Amino acid sequence: FSPDNMGLLDPATSDGRVIFFLPWEKMTIAGTTDSPTDVTSHPIPTEEDINFILSEVRNYLGTDVEVRRGDVLAAWSGIRPLVTNPDSKDTQSISRNHVVTISDSGLVTIAGGKWTTYRAMARDTIDAAVRAHSLPAGSCSTMGLQLEGAQDWSPTLHIRLVQDYGLESEVAQHLASTYGDKAFEVAKIAQVTGKRWPIVGKRLVSEFPYIEAEVVYGVKEYARTAVDILSRRTRLAFLNVQAADEALPRIVDIMAKELNWSEQKKKEQLETAKTFLYYEMGYKVKTDQLTDSSEICLVPSDIERYKKRFHMFDKDKKGFITILDVQRVLQSISVQIDENTLHEILNEVDLNKNGQVELNEFLQLMSAIQKGRVSGSRLAVLMKSAEEKLRHRQAIPVDRSGGGL
Repeated sequence: FSPDNMGLLDPATSDGRVIFFLPWEKMTIAGTTDSPTDVTSHPIPTEEDINFILSEVRNYLGTDVEVRRGDVLAAWSGIRPLVTNPDSKDTQSISRNHVVTISDSGLVTIAGGKWTTYRAMARDTIDAAVRAHSLPAGSCSTMGLQLEGAQDWSPTLHIRLVQDYGLESEVAQHLASTYGDKAFEVAKIAQVTGKRWPIVGKRLVSEFPYIEAEVVYGVKEYARTAVDILSRRTRLAFLNVQAADEALPRIVDIMAKELNWSEQKKKEQLETAKTFLYYEMGYKVKTDQLTDSSEICLVPSDIERYKKRFHMFDKDKKGFITILDVQRVLQSISVQIDENTLHEILNEVDLNKNGQVELNEFLQLMSAIQKGRVSGSRLAVLMKSAEEKLRHRQAIPVDRSGGGL
């Protein structure tokens, strides 16, 4: 939805809140809302906030582009502490920036601020301490201080990763831009794929350049939870919450091997991370788009079309389809999908969780897709694709074949 090298910020929205629209990790990150909230360790994004952001960003896009609710791949919120400046004449004054104060005893205190301004916060704090206590110090050097991995980095470093280790180009570019010259340490511990190409570097999920070796490297850099790997060492949780959920079991397995976790510890890590993804990263508000109470808003012709598609799988007219029904159709068109994956695909649509997808649930899904509330449904795409392939395989009637030979 946005160019790679350009972002947008508008402080004049419908209610005065700032909206930004920025390219990030080949996705688009949009925000923000700002409202009072209760203090909690686990803030949860709301459907109201998501819809406000979507409504505002639609004003900046051409008429040929539509941002749908189903295009939201992850959503999150945070709590910003706003600090009252004790030195302000107006004691009710609240600052949205950081505040540095010095008490009568000489204690230097910094409060407020945010992660993205941490260098400025550190500079202002140290400068205040130097002035207040006449400390011997030179000028601040933080602006020229390089981060770990920057020393031997170059714009073409990723080429050496491809040449020396046989990494995919996209993976190499990701490692070089994320780890700098430390990318070679990640590449060294990357597993051989057994394929002609790439030679090393097994991806955690197919559509993102994160590889399993990054989990091992993260542990070496003191990562101790699956949530840390999902959200901070990689950005999977922020980019696509379903992809993060898919990668989670493998991440836990790798960490368990590196840290000698027991089966109980693995189970705890899985449950904690799943809860984090479900509530804090927007999986819940995403799945709420398709619920038992979802309306079916389809014209009669669409209802008949989707019923016909459904009955291609429900040949026995049971009123529902199971994994066996799907497998039977897939076998007829020479497509193989393992049973665990099929279970996940059906479970996304199985609203009452009884192990089967009823006709009503399927119609609710198709209605939500038409409205843009749901996108990327694997079951919808699978059934449409199967229908098209079966239609193309139907025999040509004799009256249309020139009477035969």
